[in-house]
Formats: sequence, structure tokens, C-alpha cells
Amino acid sequence: MNRNTAPFAVEEANDSSGFLIWQVTMIWQRRIAAVLRPFELTQVQFTLLASLLWLSRRERPITQAMLARHAKLDMMMTSQVLRALERHGLLERHPHPTDTRARALTLTRRGRALTRRAVPEVESADRSFFSALGRGLERFNDALIALIDTSA
Repeated sequence: MNRNTAPFAVEEANDSSGFLIWQVTMIWQRRIAAVLRPFELTQVQFTLLASLLWLSRRERPITQAMLARHAKLDMMMTSQVLRALERHGLLERHPHPTDTRARALTLTRRGRALTRRAVPEVESADRSFFSALGRGLERFNDALIALIDTSA
């Protein structure tokens, strides 16, 4: 570190992985938010609905804790967003069959239909956004998975 860069450890902002991931995330989020606007969903709402749809393919019952872990969201945010989605008639929370403290989550017919319409639009936006990586996409995804795995 020299006097001209102090207190920064890098010479250029583009040498900071954290800053770059921040920039990419902000650009990507703006694009996804625009795609979700016609569905009247936030990204967190979409993520929880899509995660619930995804998990329901293999798991039953699905709890709030399972959903939060899958989406890598904290429990408080998950709880707040799930309550809003329930108020909007997109999901239901029922008593869990074996755990009296947990609630089993299911998409309503309306929630399932909305999610099934939104997923292809978001996936299309993802394909378009990440197409700049070309053949490097698989390696990029592997690197992201490594970061997630070491942060768990």
C-alpha cells in the first residue's frame, strides 16, 4: 500500500473483488426488478415463491426454515415476506404435521400460476445478462458455489 492509495489495499477500484461483485449485483438486480415489475413482485418475494415451487418438486412439507436456508435469507426477513405473500393470497401456511412449532408452506393456485409465469421471464433475463460470460459461465457458477459453500 502506498501513500496515494491509503487506506485502500488496491491500486484501482476494479482490483477489488467485493466492489466488482457489488456493481454486478446492482446492475443485475435492476434488470430483474424491471422483469418482475409487471408481476408486482419484489426480488425477495419472487425468490421465495420460486424457491417454494422448486422445493415442492421434491420436499413435503416445506417449512419457513427450509425456505430461508434454500434462499440464503435470514429468518426474520423470510417471515416478514412470507406474511406479505400470504396476505396477497399467493401462499398458505398450515400446521406442520409433526412439528407444532413449524408451519408447512404451500403455494396457492394463484401463487403457483404467477410463479410459473414469472420464472421463464427471470430465467430469460438471466440468460441474457450472463451471456457475456460465454463458455466461462459454468466456471463462473462453480466459483459462486465455492463462495457460497465456504460462507455456509
